[in-house]
Amino acid sequence: MGIFGALTTAVAGLQAQSFALENISGNIANSQTTAFKRTDTSFQDLLIGGSFSPRLQTSGSVAAFSRSTNNLQGALVNASSGTAIAVSGSGFFSVSQAKGTSDGLPVFDGVDAYTRRGDFQFDRSGYLVNGSGYYLNGVALDPDTGNPVGSSQPIRLAKDFFPAAATTNINYKLNLPNKPQTNNFEAGDPSSWLLDAGVGDTVAAQDSDAFIDSTIEGDSVTVYDKKGQAYDMQMRWGKVSNGDPEATPPTEDTWALFYKSDNNATGTDVQWTRVDQDYTFGSNGKLTSPANGKISIDNLTIDGTDLGAVQMTHGSALTQYGDTSGVASTTEISQDGAASGEMVGVEISDGGVVTASYSNGKTRALFRVPLVDFNAANQLQALDGGAYASTTGSGPAFSAENGTIVGQALEQSNVDIAEEFTKLIVTQQAYSANTRVVSTSDTMMQDTLNMIR
Repeated sequence: MGIFGALTTAVAGLQAQSFALENISGNIANSQTTAFKRTDTSFQDLLIGGSFSPRLQTSGSVAAFSRSTNNLQGALVNASSGTAIAVSGSGFFSVSQAKGTSDGLPVFDGVDAYTRRGDFQFDRSGYLVNGSGYYLNGVALDPDTGNPVGSSQPIRLAKDFFPAAATTNINYKLNLPNKPQTNNFEAGDPSSWLLDAGVGDTVAAQDSDAFIDSTIEGDSVTVYDKKGQAYDMQMRWGKVSNGDPEATPPTEDTWALFYKSDNNATGTDVQWTRVDQDYTFGSNGKLTSPANGKISIDNLTIDGTDLGAVQMTHGSALTQYGDTSGVASTTEISQDGAASGEMVGVEISDGGVVTASYSNGKTRALFRVPLVDFNAANQLQALDGGAYASTTGSGPAFSAENGTIVGQALEQSNVDIAEEFTKLIVTQQAYSANTRVVSTSDTMMQDTLNMIR
């Protein structure tokens, strides 16, 4: 090769180090870019020579090329936005890019791109868009079953309402005292805390005070009709009989449950209604009837409105254990009905479920964000804005198995500033050394030309 070959090789070295400097510059510039993946530089030597003899081979030149780090995780940090998400492990979000608009709405090109940048927020049309303008894809969920419906598409949420739902089930769990301290209670007199024998299936308003004196309060719950109208369901318990385990045959403690069916009743109008089921408890305080811990209240009527058949579920959590307070202790009371509600917030939870919350306190899962991966993630084609396109080298996208979506989090850049500065110093020194080769080659060529003078 000689002097001229050394000169051209040094020039190639300058170009290679300049390429490395460009990558370092891009890494440092994007050190605070969400989910940015740094680009490393690798060098490849080129051999020049007319012989295949190892002793005659010479280093003819050098080439530089980029090496992606898409498979290297950046640190995760908490985010204040409920729609910010990050990937822990391997995987990418599927996103779409708009190619234009029609009637004020984006028109998509139908080609999926992929990103780990999860700073998604709603735009004016209800789409989830990240800071680079890519639209998050998701699979719609059936609001009743939570099962996927259809294929992946750009997520768009409308400010809809949560539909009203009639109450069909009440979860009611509590402990009834062995000796209820009613207003009629007298210590040592077992008959004093029992339900008045004159109380039947209904209680008129004029008899309400006497009824209350022989029962204890059993909490209340708000129930709803089909239109979402709310009604206050107040309950009271009366102990019908004291069991005798020594009797032949043994008898059990028996209770009756009443609910206030008319808050405005007067005189002979019915104010309290007894449910069509007695509750019995064994000597161990556990419920024996109903055996399955459930009762059905047919035609539950409150303030003149028929709410239909409502099931009350106690399970094994309705008990009669000794309690010195003598009152009913509720551990849970809830129901499945709801008034209509306006959407007040949206968040993406761990696992990628897009959940809307409503003014009536209800929530509903609307979309699930898929996470995809590639056999060779570093072979993806980089696009503007931290997105990627699949290539022949990367292989097709498939469902990610080694990554999870983290809600209210963002992935930071995987750039290490200290490492980049170290590479910067090394690159600068290598560039300077190549310039010395150029200077030395030039001097030697000048000396060669001066030989003929």
